[in-house]
Amino acid sequence: MRVLYAIQGTGNGHISRARDIVPILQDKVDLDLLISGIQADVSLPYSIKYQFKGAGFIFGKSGGVDLMRTYRKADTRRFLKDVRNLPVQKYDLVINDFEPVSAWAAYFKKVPSVSLSHQSAILNEHAPQPRKKDPVGKAILKNYAPTDKAYGFHFAEFDKNIFTPIIRQQLRQTDVQNLGHYTVYLPAYDDQKLIRRLKTAKDIEWQVFSKHSQRSYREGNVQISPVNNERFIQSLTSCEGILCGAGFETPAEALFLKKKLLVIPMKNQYEQHCNAAALESLGVPVLKNFKKKQLPLLHKWIEKAKPIEVNYPDMTEKIIDMVLEEKSVGVGREKVGT
Repeated sequence: MRVLYAIQGTGNGHISRARDIVPILQDKVDLDLLISGIQADVSLPYSIKYQFKGAGFIFGKSGGVDLMRTYRKADTRRFLKDVRNLPVQKYDLVINDFEPVSAWAAYFKKVPSVSLSHQSAILNEHAPQPRKKDPVGKAILKNYAPTDKAYGFHFAEFDKNIFTPIIRQQLRQTDVQNLGHYTVYLPAYDDQKLIRRLKTAKDIEWQVFSKHSQRSYREGNVQISPVNNERFIQSLTSCEGILCGAGFETPAEALFLKKKLLVIPMKNQYEQHCNAAALESLGVPVLKNFKKKQLPLLHKWIEKAKPIEVNYPDMTEKIIDMVLEEKSVGVGREKVGT
């Protein structure tokens, strides 16, 4: 069977998940890889057949997506050309992790496609939803990368075809410690704003991983470092707690490692507000933003929070087998959003 595995390259979670999925697929099918998007800090150590700019979002420095920069970076003409020219008809199946070029190419050329993504789980009617409705954000998420059928990953098994997260083997096999520091990954915030807020907890050693700095430096009890996969894993596996955005991969890894977790969902990012709702349902505290009035909640979390108990077994190969089975039984032509 010839399979195209298409991966969203905007953000680190999709790439991290693919690192475990790709070798399993390579053992079972004739596999080609496609990546689109920008801003990922984690690389994929496999040969990439197709590389596209895609359609992604640009992080700002004030706690959310920079909508203006995202709009200016968009190249609709190029995106449509990539959709037309991608030879998806050469493949028996497209497995899609929230990647729009292959999704729309498969849609127009009637090639079977299955999503294997976190976003498809968010769209499930049984998954927790934020209190504040966002019909535009939901519509964008639903139509960004449509497929025939959806399998999803979430913080808990909220419905059938929703599975607990894929935790990369690098973390499953690591030696987990608690050296007392706190790890921070908030790419939508400016470094100086983070430093001002974090320095109010004077007795805490903060290890901040920044998308806005190309060098490492220290201000008081706050260490700033450029994002680096190996150093981040080292910090995460040896921290007492992690403060991060309400993405998927990093919070899931923190829960798996039994670390204290506090999240701040990005502004203008519907997916993160859905994640925050799901995490709240599990007992994880959520900050609305990182303004001064949120600092008492930060300090309370440091002093009193405990890790949340979860069970994330390794089911990656079983899930891949289910997805590949879709081709043998025939994937329906009724499209669903992922």
